[in-house]
Amino acid sequence: MPELPDIVAYIEALQPRILGQPVQNILIASPFLVRSVDPPLSEANGKKVIGLRRLGKRIVLALDGDLFLIIHLMIAGRLHWRDAGAKAKGRGLATFVFPSGTLVFTEAGTKRRASIYLVRGESDLAAHDPGGIDIFQTDLAGFRAALTRENHTLKRALTDPHLFSGIGNAYSDEILHAAGLSPMKLTGKMEAPEIKRLYEATQSTLRGWLDKLRDDAKGAFPEKVTAFREDMAVHGRYGKPCPKCGTLVQRIVYAENEANYCPSCQTGGRLLADRALSRLLKEDWPRTLEEMEQRRSGK
Repeated sequence: MPELPDIVAYIEALQPRILGQPVQNILIASPFLVRSVDPPLSEANGKKVIGLRRLGKRIVLALDGDLFLIIHLMIAGRLHWRDAGAKAKGRGLATFVFPSGTLVFTEAGTKRRASIYLVRGESDLAAHDPGGIDIFQTDLAGFRAALTRENHTLKRALTDPHLFSGIGNAYSDEILHAAGLSPMKLTGKMEAPEIKRLYEATQSTLRGWLDKLRDDAKGAFPEKVTAFREDMAVHGRYGKPCPKCGTLVQRIVYAENEANYCPSCQTGGRLLADRALSRLLKEDWPRTLEEMEQRRSGK
């Protein structure tokens, strides 16, 4: 799922292309994509884009007439830009036509989770805001208050859109690795130095990736938005060496998500197991790196 750095990269790429441009037409290929009925999507036609903003993991196009077009990419949704006159490359779920070019909204796979809403007024727009704090707009005290509001694992807390805005599965792994903290550590047991370290790691990781995405794009439209990048430290790198210490990255899988971590850097050498796996394997599940290596060598 595109997260804060990816959403900001999309918005920054769209600004010089569509800001001040009228929406000439919106073509919808899938009726399931549009989740609102009043105002009708057709009301956006002819309206000028007067602003763009991020709302959690959503992209918002502010239009004339106090209208807001909300694009929620979910897990597999992506945006593609075609300059005016360029040959079309396939058809997406939705196509937004501007004088300057065409924005194509696609979604991989068969599960249709991506969505578009058209709402009127700031109050209706606010109803789509999960309410999480913007990590770049808060201080350490605000971060601590959000983190410790409820007692959850760090992985769950960082990815809760009601607590933190725009952080998902991928960047939470990278943040926790940078902070040297276990994804399963409970927020209620966090000490002041650990909270400060996590706050700084959250800011530096998200800012660092945003700068990298900007540098990679070099003004072009970001066409390779993905949750799995070769230069990530742990996310999507199960079984590969940690860039800090060389220990093989481990993971736990739950529902449709996973937590990737380095046992040496984050859990004191202890191997984590999800509840289902722990129940299944019981005593056969190695608890430490040493146990795992002993079993691999047959000792």
